[in-house]
Amino acid sequence: MKHTALILCLSLIAAPALSDRDDHDRARLALEAGEILPLADILAAAEAARPGRVIEIELDHDGGRWIYELELVSSEGFLYEMEIDAASGTILEVEREEDDD
Repeated sequence: MKHTALILCLSLIAAPALSDRDDHDRARLALEAGEILPLADILAAAEAARPGRVIEIELDHDGGRWIYELELVSSEGFLYEMEIDAASGTILEVEREEDDD
């Protein structure tokens, strides 16, 4: 139950990042066509790979496949970028952003 609540909270936090109408429409159409997984599944995969608070989500069609690009902040305060295959939920890349200091 706790995990489900966390996913719901992350979905609500991440929703404004998908507010761009084109992204929203593309995501909806791709989901309806069975080309991508629901966002809740993507967020669960992200949480399992690198726990943190998702602050931005983008959906891109790159190289013939759909890719979710997430930015998240870890509990330690580090910023991470993550790429997830939107069709399978497979984590493709996790990269910690370096400070410019």
